[in-house]
Amino acid sequence: MPRAGLDAAVVTEAAAALADEIGLGGVSMSLVAERLGVKTPSLYKHVDGLASLTHRIAVLGASEAADVLRDAMQGVSGREALAAAAQAFRGFVTAHPGRYAATTGARPADADDPLAPALERTLTSLEAVLRGYDLDDADRIDALRMLRSALHGFATLEAADGFQLDTDVDASFRWLIDFVDGGLRARAAR
Repeated sequence: MPRAGLDAAVVTEAAAALADEIGLGGVSMSLVAERLGVKTPSLYKHVDGLASLTHRIAVLGASEAADVLRDAMQGVSGREALAAAAQAFRGFVTAHPGRYAATTGARPADADDPLAPALERTLTSLEAVLRGYDLDDADRIDALRMLRSALHGFATLEAADGFQLDTDVDASFRWLIDFVDGGLRARAAR
């Protein structure tokens, strides 16, 4: 009989918190069980195994990231939307590096997989940023990939303590936003 209060969502949240603390690669079923105060076999009543649990972390992370982006962009457009989305993305990745790591490269298993709409909502928010720049249809996919790459790169480097120079990281991030904004404006003006 499953332990009272323990279900797939509780196991996933515990694993996601652990991933944020020690890195996604360090998460194991035994560490999650220890965190929850149960024996490892008890987890298998709620999740199929580590791969399934990692997928569930990806769904959780993608859903949370999508919510953060959506909320940050309410009522703004253009450069303001870019800055709001960029700051929200950066904040999410640095606060939840394990959850975010689970989302990178994650693929929906089938049409009913909850990962698909969660990832789609994240992309929809980033596409909304780009609508403020009046880009040609031919440029939209490239612009979306550029935006995701710039934000992903900066945020994951920061989360991994990859900026070792004694300079203001916030100033560098503002510079990145200005640079992306300028590039998008220039491309739209062509």
